[in-house]
Amino acid sequence: MAEQHLYDLIIVGAGPAGLSAGLYAGRATLDTLILEGDTVGGQVTTTSVVYNYPAVEKVDGTQLMNQMQSQVASFGVEIQHDAVEKFDLTGEVKTLIGKSGQKYTARSVIIATGANPKKVGFPGENEFRGRGIAYCSTCDGELFTGLQVFVVGGGYAAAEEADYLSRFAKHVTVLVRGDHFACPVLTAKRALDNPKVSVEYNTEVKEVSGDDYLTTATLVNNKTGEETVYHVDDGDQTFGMFIYIGTQPATKALANILDLDDRGYIMTDENGKTNIDGVYAAGDVIHKNLRRIVTAASDGAVASTAAERYIILQKEKQGIPIHAETNKKPAKTVGQTSELSQQENTTSHEGNWLPAEIDQQLQPIFARLTKDIKLQVLTNGTELSNQLVSFVEEFASLDKHLQMETKPAPADVKYLPQLRLLDADGNDTGLHYAGIPTGHELNSLVLGVYNVAGPGQTIAPEMVERIKKLAPTKIRIGVSLTCHFCPDVVAACQRMASLNTGITATMIDLQHFPELRKEKKIMSVPATMIDDDPVIFGSQSLEELVTAVEKHHQN
Repeated sequence: MAEQHLYDLIIVGAGPAGLSAGLYAGRATLDTLILEGDTVGGQVTTTSVVYNYPAVEKVDGTQLMNQMQSQVASFGVEIQHDAVEKFDLTGEVKTLIGKSGQKYTARSVIIATGANPKKVGFPGENEFRGRGIAYCSTCDGELFTGLQVFVVGGGYAAAEEADYLSRFAKHVTVLVRGDHFACPVLTAKRALDNPKVSVEYNTEVKEVSGDDYLTTATLVNNKTGEETVYHVDDGDQTFGMFIYIGTQPATKALANILDLDDRGYIMTDENGKTNIDGVYAAGDVIHKNLRRIVTAASDGAVASTAAERYIILQKEKQGIPIHAETNKKPAKTVGQTSELSQQENTTSHEGNWLPAEIDQQLQPIFARLTKDIKLQVLTNGTELSNQLVSFVEEFASLDKHLQMETKPAPADVKYLPQLRLLDADGNDTGLHYAGIPTGHELNSLVLGVYNVAGPGQTIAPEMVERIKKLAPTKIRIGVSLTCHFCPDVVAACQRMASLNTGITATMIDLQHFPELRKEKKIMSVPATMIDDDPVIFGSQSLEELVTAVEKHHQN
């Protein structure tokens, strides 16, 4: 049995705190691993525009995290997708167990697990999540185009996202529990000065209700007790309610291990040290007064520097060389925050589909392709169909292994136009794209090509065997091109299809298929549909998706 690799440092979480810690650890040539169970970039990737990061007037949240991840990778720091479920932090060697079952060991650990959106807790909130209730404007805002939207909250996020949501909604009403915004005046001003945004102070949500969708909200003035019932506008099937009331720390697995405050945040000293030697914490997960991207990055730098000192002392005691090899090659970026440039939704399109630098960015991936692949476009004579042909022509020109063909869609194919990936022999691989895979979905298309015509994404042998044993399954993934969680779900489903000829995995841009949205009552993405089972909303790992398919066929 192979000896367990002992890292100098393991960082749990890849938000701004974890990435900043990784940057400092990489520069210090520490043998470092970052573990992330969800999306690289953390909560920042749910932010439409960041206005308050130093030296940057404004930047897309995902783009900022892309840049940070690339910088970390340039110092050889590896990022691996796995959610840590068990911690053994006693002793000189710390042991972590991931959801995958894999064991990780390190001399020191930094906890940067961040925090998750907090729920209000009113009746109907859970029931209508994905059917009117939402927590991410960049993911779901587009789905509420032309509809009334409420924003619940009175802080930074509520003010900024209300302004952003006004791009799509016919009107945005902010429900503030207090008598003013709890954020700087200039931040609140972006919402207050927006003619499509109004504010109701001293107002809370008592309950929401509906049938298939959210249709009614009961609001209450917490000073007078007066109740107001909002019914969906005539002609609309629903309205939106986006929740931005803060976060709760992701510390459930650490409750009996580290010292936490009464709200669950980790207690640390000025260097990020916890109550256990060699264990540090940083970012939104710690007890502190201000939770912003810049303070999280600062926390990560401080904790990493303290961890480096601890690791050096441990190695000196044991007579071990202090630093790792200094010629470590740049690591790969992972997941949604890859090196691909961020794209906007380009339904009405003029000019080139792909940025000029895309060829250079994709060259390392395409260099590993070993087989030809056919990009087959099933056309239906629409303008969208013409645009898909134009996009695929441009994409196929990027590499000699990519070939293109067009053909009229057979009568039995739904969700047109559609791009299908065929192998070198012309066999359908099961990787399908209904709509134009631009925006964030360019990532899933590139990964699809890599999985079919290249070595494919590395996954554990036991997972490969589970996938190959799955019964024939039709998987559809409803997406928005602005959703940063969607590509990971699409890529995971399509990885299953690339290994099992009985599985099809179709990305469906819901903007172009309102009938599916109506049929499945979808108001949030990603929306995963396994055959005719109920929709699975939200980000899902490969493990979770394989398990869902297994359970589907057991029922």
